[in-house]
Amino acid sequence: MMDNVSVVTMFTLSGLSGTTNYRVLLFALTLLCYCVIWLVNLTIIVTVIVDKKLHEPMYIFLCNLCINGLYGTAGFYPKFLMDLLSTTHIISYAGCLLQGFVLHSSVCADFSLLVLMAYDRYVAICRPLVYHTVMTKQRVCVFVFFAWLIPFYLVFMGTITTSRMRLCGSHIPKIYCINLLINNLACFASVANIAIPAFNYSFYAGHFFFIIWSYVHLIRTCLKSKEKWAKFMQTCVPHLFCLLTFSVSILFDLLYIRFGSKDLEQSVQNFMAIEFVLIPPMFNPVIYGLKMTQIRNRILPFFKSLD
Repeated sequence: MMDNVSVVTMFTLSGLSGTTNYRVLLFALTLLCYCVIWLVNLTIIVTVIVDKKLHEPMYIFLCNLCINGLYGTAGFYPKFLMDLLSTTHIISYAGCLLQGFVLHSSVCADFSLLVLMAYDRYVAICRPLVYHTVMTKQRVCVFVFFAWLIPFYLVFMGTITTSRMRLCGSHIPKIYCINLLINNLACFASVANIAIPAFNYSFYAGHFFFIIWSYVHLIRTCLKSKEKWAKFMQTCVPHLFCLLTFSVSILFDLLYIRFGSKDLEQSVQNFMAIEFVLIPPMFNPVIYGLKMTQIRNRILPFFKSLD
């Protein structure tokens, strides 16, 4: 019976069928957003790399967070911009898997880097006497290496199991590909396709709870000292804002995929789908750039010199 199932080589993407009348405007706005994302993230990256005074753990983690922002958005915006100019919205099987891999691994790497930033602030504020012993350059390099390696490995394993499925459909009800939606097209569920995502969700849920635990200790410690509270407000508030915007964006998308109503307007569905590749990559570098004095003091003189 399974031999009658055709081999899927292309997927169709839904979501842009009702945008014909304002597709050019949407293209212009999307291109503008993507350019802004590149500008703000690249500004932070170059500032941290060029200025040796910023070669400290907190700024190195921030630099990697911005690099990840560019990596993740590269998995969405170029294809989305092409779709806006096209009347047919299709993607190859390999392209769909690649897009899913980039988006998934970017989200996981974001969590890993946010955990490292929380741990860095915890050691800096709660255990300042051992900070330079704990956060050595070698250890920071190891942390960053695994912050990229582990997400890539976990998502790669999920992508491999997804690629081996026999599919009974080719329609993706979204404007981009993710593994969950490809899995939904499977003719039958496999243990691996259930176990690997379940492990990944649990693993990164643990990241989130670790961040909460670290901030409970941070707030308790900072309430005892005005100096530490000032340091908390300067360096931890931007991190909390990043965590909040990222978590809310991802949560909205996950909840909508699993429990969302199809009766919502397509434009609302699309906005909920792209929140995590729009809001965090655009606003996180801006918040850090405005709030953190050392970065702000190095960026503002450059822009003033352009006047």
